[in-house]
Amino acid sequence: MRKYKFFLNLDKEEQWLNEMAKQGYQLTNKSSFGYEFQPAALEHAAIKIDYRTFKKKVDFEDYLALFEDCGWKHIAGTKSSGAQYFMKVDESGNEDIFSDADSKAGRYKRISDMWMTLASTFIPLFAVLVSTGSIKIGALLNPKLLYYTPGLWEKTGSSFWSAFWFETPFAFFRGFFWMLIPLMILLYLIFAYKANKQYQKTQEEKYVK
Repeated sequence: MRKYKFFLNLDKEEQWLNEMAKQGYQLTNKSSFGYEFQPAALEHAAIKIDYRTFKKKVDFEDYLALFEDCGWKHIAGTKSSGAQYFMKVDESGNEDIFSDADSKAGRYKRISDMWMTLASTFIPLFAVLVSTGSIKIGALLNPKLLYYTPGLWEKTGSSFWSAFWFETPFAFFRGFFWMLIPLMILLYLIFAYKANKQYQKTQEEKYVK
């Protein structure tokens, strides 16, 4: 069974995965295409999520071995995927994969840094496209600049409308497709902000307890 969801809050994602496990569906894989589950009887489901990437395979294997020694089995994630999913398989193992609030909060800091890196990658690209004229900002105020058909605006009647409607999809694509770039930058910055807020909130939990 496959389900499609998007989470910015890892705690809420853990809660959902644990609820799925209690309903008899165990997480077997997580990718950009969604969550994959298989039927399984799990009376005491416990799934936790960390966020880490690794450059070397040996470092990733050592990381997984550390959790296995503490009673947690790695069930989804790769060395470069970031999100790492663990399920408790040893009842005598540690109750959590994090030793304290700081280490638990650290995953949100890494996620925030990831989103900021993505935003920082697209900002100079957008600036270059604007400075070289590849993106026509002026078209927002004067959409006629996007139409290349010779003499289009001098045509009248059916001749004008047939040419206008024929080129409009192309004009829209060349004029506004670029808006995906600032939209992505904005979304990445929002995601980074939300992850950083969760980082601060999780860190504060140690003072409440």
